Amino acid sequence: MQRENTGRDAMTRAEQTRPGSRRWRRATTAVLGVAMCLAAAPLVHAVEDAPHEAPGANKPSPDPAATWTSRDAAAYWTADRMAAAAPAEGDAPAEPTASEAGRDTAAPSAAPATRSAARSDATARHFGGIPSVGVLFSVDGDTKAHHCTASVVHSPHGNLILTAGHCNPGTRAAFVPQYRSGETTQPYGVWAIDDTFAYPGRGTTGAAADLDFAFATVAPDEDGRPLEEITGGNTLTATPGYTNDVTVVGYPNVRHDPEDRAVRCATRTSRLTGTHELRMECGGFYGGTSGSPWLTDFDEEKGTGRVIGLIGGLNGGGPKGPDSDRISYSPYFGAKVLDLYTRASQA
Repeated sequence: MQRENTGRDAMTRAEQTRPGSRRWRRATTAVLGVAMCLAAAPLVHAVEDAPHEAPGANKPSPDPAATWTSRDAAAYWTADRMAAAAPAEGDAPAEPTASEAGRDTAAPSAAPATRSAARSDATARHFGGIPSVGVLFSVDGDTKAHHCTASVVHSPHGNLILTAGHCNPGTRAAFVPQYRSGETTQPYGVWAIDDTFAYPGRGTTGAAADLDFAFATVAPDEDGRPLEEITGGNTLTATPGYTNDVTVVGYPNVRHDPEDRAVRCATRTSRLTGTHELRMECGGFYGGTSGSPWLTDFDEEKGTGRVIGLIGGLNGGGPKGPDSDRISYSPYFGAKVLDLYTRASQA
């Protein structure tokens, strides 16, 4: 799949930490109360700095000590600036270059499964979106539009979102739930990302691909309300097995989908041969959909469910080559993701 930048969206930025940044540090203290007992593993904590800037003038100060509130995020990410960060209306989706390819360009340690003989012809359909799923915008990222998908997960403080580990938000990043392209006002606001939690050993090849997930804390709105109070949240759940009926919701980058709208697909998962990951078949999950939640027990009225996976993992979330948007991968959610969630939710 062609997920913008490398690893379906932004893999290499997530692995190039700027030495002087205060926003990434290793946490070495074990946390009790994890659903599954395990030794605490080191993790990367907080948002990485990225070397490039998004289009547009008058960007916020890069000073890492400066505050970045949801009010700041909303003031910066206006409708005009969001539009300016994307290709002009009518531009055809471009084929990705080698640097923009959906997955790592290195050969994976485990061979990805090919489509089954009875190929699924399911294709994601556009719809109006749901409040618990949105997009990431980054001021200092090298993307030209929203570059990854993220979802709200239920947490004690109501301030957590979940995305792929290779989706580095950047130092001045925003989460826009139920993003509506071209709207003057976003239906659920614009929220500042103030900290990120991810394993330093994450990647998109070999065993590192099994850690391709991350959480981020989101600052409250101007009235002091937490994100989840406004949008609702999905329940993080250990993957129950390789075969599951899921609803997958994501936002392809406008570079690949000129409609620039949310897509959804109901499909069934299976095991990705030779790995400890899941796979699913459904067309339309192009670049920008890394981090898209895989939801079971999806409640149409509430717009929430149990998140048991996300687009990510091997190659950043899918195979290489033609029609790569038709197959997506997910890390298997086990003790590692539950431990990371516990640490993030206590921040």
